[in-house]
Amino acid sequence: MADPKSSFLNVYSILKSELLQDPAFEFSTDSRQWVERMLDYNVPGGKLNRGLSVIDSYKLLKDGQELNDEEIFLASALGWCIEWLQAYFLVLDDIMDNSHTRRGQPCWFRVPKVGMIAANDGVVLRNHIPRILKKHFRGKPYYVDLLDLFNEVEFQTASGQMIDLITTLEGEKDLSKYTLSLHRRIVQYKTAYYSFYLPVACALLMVGENLDNHTDVKNILVEMGTYFQVQDDYLDCFGAPETIGKIGTDIEDFKCSWLVVKALELSNEEQKKVLYENYGKPDPANVAKVKTLYNELNLEGAYADYESKSYEKLVTCIEGHPSKAVQGVLKSFLAKIYKRQK
Repeated sequence: MADPKSSFLNVYSILKSELLQDPAFEFSTDSRQWVERMLDYNVPGGKLNRGLSVIDSYKLLKDGQELNDEEIFLASALGWCIEWLQAYFLVLDDIMDNSHTRRGQPCWFRVPKVGMIAANDGVVLRNHIPRILKKHFRGKPYYVDLLDLFNEVEFQTASGQMIDLITTLEGEKDLSKYTLSLHRRIVQYKTAYYSFYLPVACALLMVGENLDNHTDVKNILVEMGTYFQVQDDYLDCFGAPETIGKIGTDIEDFKCSWLVVKALELSNEEQKKVLYENYGKPDPANVAKVKTLYNELNLEGAYADYESKSYEKLVTCIEGHPSKAVQGVLKSFLAKIYKRQK
């Protein structure tokens, strides 16, 4: 058996070639080459955690039964639909944030001759998802549920992105808006649903489950997604760039990060003044003042406390779940992220 990642990548090649032969559109050589290059640049380049976790979750839900080739292919295809969704979000997100690099290479819209065509490429990526679902799942009893699931999660993610964007509006930088409840809402909608709930929901549908019976699973996964983002916020400031693979810019970007929200909560008036004067400014001297304040307030300690409490709470919720197989899925997710360094 090939390693899971390379068999997963083989499924990408199959889906890509099907999309490039889609009978609904008459491709010219130029358009086919464009889409192929755009897909290769944006879809398979990440860690693929979301996609691979559909297969892992499905295996755990099947309780150790050997999966046949069709089951592995279908679970992989759903995993790729999530990676396509992610690619669509990132291509558009980079334009909105005016970012420079993504996954160690220039953002797609910064590639010569791409520019704003990237906005339409994002729309094309989003439209590939129902094409894949139609081709491979149309005959399945859970087909409509899959379409509903992807539509709902996309709506939640776009709405989370909206709250994030309107909170950091240029010219209206106002730290007093930043609270733990706002941070939580942004994270829940922008990240947790599509990164944590969606892969498990896909696997549950494949084993014939009704998602309405699993709101507890959704809640635990959204909680886990929140914990994951707080880790991300923490690593953005305190992680080693050589370990996390990027230089954090949350302070410069005026992000509603868990750290700044916590700092506002713990600060006295004098310290708040330092935050108000220095947060969201690109100058390294301003950034250094914010980091010094973070150390004064012992945010590393506050984070360690948050991490252990969240972990205990999640373990308790997971162990309270009646199904051992579902517990296995949730525990495997938690194990991947607990105390991660990158």
